[in-house]
Amino acid sequence: MVPDSRQPLYRMKAEFFKMLGHPARIRVLELLSTREHTVSEMLPEVGIEPANLSQQLSILRRAGLVAARREGLTVSYVLTSPQVAELLTAARAILTGVVAGQAEVLDQEHGPPSLAGRSTR
Repeated sequence: MVPDSRQPLYRMKAEFFKMLGHPARIRVLELLSTREHTVSEMLPEVGIEPANLSQQLSILRRAGLVAARREGLTVSYVLTSPQVAELLTAARAILTGVVAGQAEVLDQEHGPPSLAGRSTR
């Protein structure tokens, strides 16, 4: 996903978020938010086949979010910008708030748990 400067910014953002729309890519970015990782380190953490991980890393490289560094047979990946980690942190905060809000709504709809049928012993 190479940005096209002739596209409106909102369309570019939509394409960017679409590119992020895969759980394996999000997990890779989360891992790389902490430090550089090799492919072999990421495989058990991401939980997908090596070919699929390679494909997801390729998409992230084309998008400019990760960079690869080769040392012999080992390839390591790193985030290209700390802002990617900040975006993931913001997403976590938003989702935490949404989930908490949903739980609050459910509590209000259903009221406190009933004590009916519980033993008092």
